[in-house]
Order: sequence, then C-alpha cells, then structure tokens
Amino acid sequence: MMTSRPDIQVRRVYDPPDKQDGTRVLIDRVWPRGVSKADAHIDEWPKEITPSTDLRHWFHGEHASYAEFRRRYLAELKAPERADELERLRAEARTHTVTLVTSVREPERSHAAVLAERLRGR
Repeated sequence: MMTSRPDIQVRRVYDPPDKQDGTRVLIDRVWPRGVSKADAHIDEWPKEITPSTDLRHWFHGEHASYAEFRRRYLAELKAPERADELERLRAEARTHTVTLVTSVREPERSHAAVLAERLRGR
C-alpha cells in the first residue's frame, strides 16, 4: 500500500531484529564491532549515504558540536551522487517500513537522526 509519508524507523544494531523492521538498512560506514552479519539481519548497506570518513573523525573529536555535525552531514547528503540512493530509500519507505540500523550509542544525536529526518522529507 502506498503512503504519502515514508515509514522510517531507527534501531541499534545491537538490539534484536523485530518482525516489524521491514527492510533493515545499515547506515554506518564500517561494520559494527561484535556483531555477525547473520545476527545483524541487514538487507542493504548503502555506504554512499553514510557520513564521510572525514566528517566522522571530526565529529568524534573533542570539540565537535552536534548542531555543526548535522549541518555538515546535511550538506554532504545534497551531493548529486547521494540523491539517487536517498530517493530510492524514500520511495521504498512509502511502500513498506525501512529501518535504519546503526551502532551508535545515541541514535537520536547522530547521523541516524539526520538521515531519518532527510528521508522523511523534513
């Protein structure tokens, strides 16, 4: 069934998969430590929409603010090479649930929240 608003969820890879997850999309640039591919139940891993290595390193530095990280990541997501993948995921989420899976400790203050917001069209 088509919906007008994409159905996007965010979950940690360390939480057990749920039957309501739909398509599970890993949104980290590197594979999460301590999780086997079988246990993660990942359906897709589009690295082109993950934060760049430079941005990740900057954000994990001492003086990085979440607001500035968010601004920089949104700028990265505007790159033409990312647009097709973002639109593909958005379209997929209009037909069924897409769960963005990440290893970060605080998904609500990470690239996961920024990406979910962008995919929801906000």
